[in-house]
Amino acid sequence: MIDLKDLAENPDAYRASQEARGAEVSLVDSVLEADRAYRAALTSFEQLRSEQKAFGKQVAAAKGEEKQALLAQVKELAANVKATEAAAGEAKATRDELVRIFPNLVEADAPAGGEDDFVVLKHVGTPRDFAAEGFEPKDHLELGELLGAIDMERGAKVSGSRFYFLKGVGARLEMALIQMGMDLALKNGFTPIITPTLVRPETMQGTGFDVAHDAEIYRLERDDLYLVGTSEVALAGYHADEIIDLEKGPEKFAGYSSCYRREAGSAGKDTRGIIRVHQFNKLEMFVYAKPEDAQRVHQELLGWEEQMLQSLGLAYRVIDTAAGDLGMSAARKFDCEAWVPTQDAFRELTSTSNCTTFQARRLNIRERVLDAEGKPSGTRSVATLNGTLATTRWIVAILETHQNADGSVTIPEALRPYLGGQERFEPIA
Repeated sequence: MIDLKDLAENPDAYRASQEARGAEVSLVDSVLEADRAYRAALTSFEQLRSEQKAFGKQVAAAKGEEKQALLAQVKELAANVKATEAAAGEAKATRDELVRIFPNLVEADAPAGGEDDFVVLKHVGTPRDFAAEGFEPKDHLELGELLGAIDMERGAKVSGSRFYFLKGVGARLEMALIQMGMDLALKNGFTPIITPTLVRPETMQGTGFDVAHDAEIYRLERDDLYLVGTSEVALAGYHADEIIDLEKGPEKFAGYSSCYRREAGSAGKDTRGIIRVHQFNKLEMFVYAKPEDAQRVHQELLGWEEQMLQSLGLAYRVIDTAAGDLGMSAARKFDCEAWVPTQDAFRELTSTSNCTTFQARRLNIRERVLDAEGKPSGTRSVATLNGTLATTRWIVAILETHQNADGSVTIPEALRPYLGGQERFEPIA
């Protein structure tokens, strides 16, 4: 959640953030007014409670008729205390609900606007010119079927639309990608972790997802559990209600999990193949860092994502996502979009977000603050960041980019050690 003290001290920054997101600017004043109302109600309750305690001592010292008269006043005072306590509770609930729906403060350098208002930061690599090579490229599904790698028909038979089987070289390719990403993560100080894919509502909501209204989330009503759309959710909840030590540097996890998304808002989009599906696997970087280190760590996460893409020989661009497309938790987000030849377009393969202290406030994750002498002098919220290092969708760009006229696919050199040295995937008989 947002920092209420910072909001009160810098309301214009939050108004500018809301405007950049295309969100309700008046929410700033609504939160401030609700906070003032809560503080006033709390003060009234505490004053009456103090009077009640003092009055109780007076009653205890009284005798006879005086005591009987005072006891009648005690009942009236107790009723007033109860009423003001309830009023304070209602005011706090109103304020907390407004704070719960208030998105993170956007970084000042993030582009304003919606989904189409991103800024392209750079292009890396050159898309293949298949026309110059003399053949028409096949799309990833046709290639996947030729190679015996993807089976959408049986996926739909077993589970419904937008499900699939990866088999043979398809399954091997995904596992190779994950292992390659894990090796890169290990070299850079990440701890490998396999996360739960079912989480409690407080974990889902604490990460910044609206469990009541988000149509993308799968819920198991009988157990009141939610299927995660990314291991970020479980990893954000890993240190909930804890004080962690970041004095030796950020705490970094490389989380592997299956991910589940309804894709409710994408009806009719990307229905062919495995670009937009209900279930996929992903290796996600997740970092707990000091707030002052968050922007530096964010650039590091982006660098590792780019290192993976370049080593796989993929042409891509990096975009600075516009504020209105950030989601609730992110203050800044960079996407790497790879060129998909048959779509004549760049498609997102990785995303890395700086969530600053937003998630940690919701999940009560803190670190100790040290004074000039190195002694503890309180606590503060930490920053959280995340970034994709490999996922099922990468298969799309790899197959299409590295295909040959005969339907075979040349395996990127960096992946060959994870595939027994194999150089090509060949069509099955």
